[in-house]
Amino acid sequence: MSLDGTYDDANIFARILRREIPSARVFEDEHVLAFMDAFPQVKGHTLVIPKHAKARNLLEIEPEPLQHLILGVQRVTRAVRAALKPDGIVVTQFNGQSAGQTIYHLHFHILPRWDGVAVGRHGQGQADPAELAALAEQIAAQIT
Repeated sequence: MSLDGTYDDANIFARILRREIPSARVFEDEHVLAFMDAFPQVKGHTLVIPKHAKARNLLEIEPEPLQHLILGVQRVTRAVRAALKPDGIVVTQFNGQSAGQTIYHLHFHILPRWDGVAVGRHGQGQADPAELAALAEQIAAQIT
């Protein structure tokens, strides 16, 4: 898909927001939802999405919901750091198919990184739901 298009209310993240699809939820407030990526690239791979913006990518979101979203990303990133003690953290966001975007609901990826541990491919290899739930609980306990 290109950078332009129409928001699809049936996308998987919209369905997760409506609780039609289960997820290992880490954090939720009135503006954002954070949950574990079901196809993680690394242990602790967490996603943060806006709850009310119908933006497919960063270029489509209005300033006010973007402010809430980025503050949520920072809050969850701090919790990932406190819970998992990584050597570094990658925070990334894709815009358009050519950039690697596969789900057209604006989202940020939080990937904790450890020296010498390889990162898996984006969207490959589904994780054990019980492991994701345990990680979500561990990270959620560090939300301040």
